[in-house]
Amino acid sequence: MKDQALRERLIHALRGDESHIEFEAAIEGVTAELAGKKLAGAPHTIWQLLEHMRIALHDLVEFSHNPRHKSPKWPEGYWPNTEAPASQHEFEKSIAAFQRHAREMEELINDPNLDLFEPIEGGTGQTLLREAIVAGSHNSYHLGQLVLVKKGLLAP
Repeated sequence: MKDQALRERLIHALRGDESHIEFEAAIEGVTAELAGKKLAGAPHTIWQLLEHMRIALHDLVEFSHNPRHKSPKWPEGYWPNTEAPASQHEFEKSIAAFQRHAREMEELINDPNLDLFEPIEGGTGQTLLREAIVAGSHNSYHLGQLVLVKKGLLAP
């Protein structure tokens, strides 16, 4: 029972309905054109933040269930090579992939056959609990940046 309560709390935190904005609300109204614009003083565009979040979440999901997974090279493998998406289709594809990876992480968290506290095979002591917490906090941090850039670009 306590295990299920913990799993539910982790999913709420991952979705953003605990302490930060939900992904869908943060990205709402953003087009590929806007996503590729740089806000003065900001280190990243919305596209770069989105792609970074997508790549990192995919890595966390794969690491959590695939002992043969190889993470991208840090840090360059976790960031896109461009400041802007090539098209609206590429931008929408990235959004859909992030959402898919979030659902995959939720499925792992909800799987009663997976022990949240068991070290992950192929890791160095990491657990599913740790990966879920990292995913939620990483998303929260970068969603905050994304919203800041979005608001700055849309300001009159």
